[in-house]
Amino acid sequence: MKDKKKILAGLAVFIAAITFPFWYNMGKAAPAPEVELTAKAKAAKVCVMPTAYMKAEHMQLLDVWRHNVVRNGERAFVNAEGKLFDMSLSNTCLDCHSNKAQFCDRCHDYASVRPYCWDCHIDNPKGE
Repeated sequence: MKDKKKILAGLAVFIAAITFPFWYNMGKAAPAPEVELTAKAKAAKVCVMPTAYMKAEHMQLLDVWRHNVVRNGERAFVNAEGKLFDMSLSNTCLDCHSNKAQFCDRCHDYASVRPYCWDCHIDNPKGE
């Protein structure tokens, strides 16, 4: 037990090193990215659902759409206002939000997510 001070000092250094990224960055969150809407999206002024809903829930909506189209053969979506939309990422969403790098990628990079939508639905004609 002669090394008790060395063990405690080593343990303190270890804990400080492991927790360093957490306390060093405390309160320094990066600001949310500003997205750029296309001219068509600006002209439409509304999306299939309200903006706040789309920011938080768009992946759940797209997942429901995919399920309804692939499994049930349904192609029509009626929003809360009664407006009819085609359930299609390529023809509905990307029709207005065609600038993937300035719209989709900015938020997905910020949130550190890699959606698998792009494996089939955009700029991938060669199967790369």
